[in-house]
Amino acid sequence: MVHETLFAQHFWKDSNRTLSYYLENMQGYQSAKKVLKEMKPDQVIEEVKKANLRGRGGAGFPMGMKWSFIPKASEKPKYLVCNADESEPGTCKDRQIMRYTPHVLIEGLLIGSYAIGCKHAYIYIRGEYVREAKLLNEAIDEAYEKGYLGKNIFDSGYDLDITVHRGAGAYICGEETGLLNSLEGKRGEPRVKPPFPAISGAFSCPTAVNNVESIANVPYLIRMGGEAFAQLGKIDKSGGTRLISLSGHIKTPGVYEIQAGSMTIRQIIDELGGGIIGGKKLKAVIPGGSSSPILTADEIDVVYDVEPLMKVGTMMGSAAIMVIHEDTDLVKLLLRITKFYAHESCGQCTPCREGCHWMESILHKILHGEARPTDLELLVDVAQNIGGKTLCALGDAAAGPVISFVKKFRPEFESYIKGQKKYA
Repeated sequence: MVHETLFAQHFWKDSNRTLSYYLENMQGYQSAKKVLKEMKPDQVIEEVKKANLRGRGGAGFPMGMKWSFIPKASEKPKYLVCNADESEPGTCKDRQIMRYTPHVLIEGLLIGSYAIGCKHAYIYIRGEYVREAKLLNEAIDEAYEKGYLGKNIFDSGYDLDITVHRGAGAYICGEETGLLNSLEGKRGEPRVKPPFPAISGAFSCPTAVNNVESIANVPYLIRMGGEAFAQLGKIDKSGGTRLISLSGHIKTPGVYEIQAGSMTIRQIIDELGGGIIGGKKLKAVIPGGSSSPILTADEIDVVYDVEPLMKVGTMMGSAAIMVIHEDTDLVKLLLRITKFYAHESCGQCTPCREGCHWMESILHKILHGEARPTDLELLVDVAQNIGGKTLCALGDAAAGPVISFVKKFRPEFESYIKGQKKYA
């Protein structure tokens, strides 16, 4: 059920990242040449719309539609910003693209920039990705030397520069407006919307912000054609392939590529992950990075795509599946997740700033046998008063796991409160 991959077949070899490999084995820069020589910007955007390419960073918003929001008549400069912050716990697929196939990202940026009228694109990369930032800069230098970046690319009259901007390790800068603030040298805090980035983004100019994997798909969809790319997906609205970060208590963790909507979570765990380690039973699955509501072992016969997961009360997010076996203490796990979000909250919104630390405190009391029976209801109440009441989705990211863990595994929390289980 795994399609002949667009990305993953080129991972794992250091030699694959070179420009010569990209040109010889991946039809490198042929899509960009076709676009600049033969297509108008509007035609590129329409092709991306046909491809049903949804954002791969978490929101799943159609990429072609997002590009179409950039006003054509604006006299201000326009910017395309690649979100390479990838700080969602459990996610590591964008790292592989930047490490092993950086030129596919650069070519995607070139095509996307042409489509929206951008002359200077940015890659905002998380501070911890030191090696990947170095490799991206080396690949960009190669592209400049070959004339694939800079002035008059492919004798088309089109100019483009790309700058790699390193963040300083803040989860909140994965949120697009927090990212843009950081890019401008400001405190990494989400902005009030509207105005949305398409109208007033980087440097108060029209801006499109897209994830690494999203942009890296563009050269392939141009080469294949939007309709053919869409047909790689097995359900409506989702075209192409998806990279999955698969981790946890499985025999073969790693980054895998599947046709969008072609497998259930159970099939992914059994066929790609090799099943649960140590012959243990499956207890739960976090399907889309640590911010996604948890699923029980009985809920994983669901197609792994955006809408099917929404129907069962969770989300695909950044396509990071974390597998949890029967010996896992879910109270400890939830405390760890909540502590992360409490630490990473920017503090701008009161419900998130105060609520995340409050939830962490309650969970700490539960785990250490210091909680009252009413504290479990208080924990859920605090979570419900965070969700949907903040400028960005970090509040929802912190509240969602708390609500779902307590709802689906309540006896584990009660056993600590009643003194039946002790912290060890």
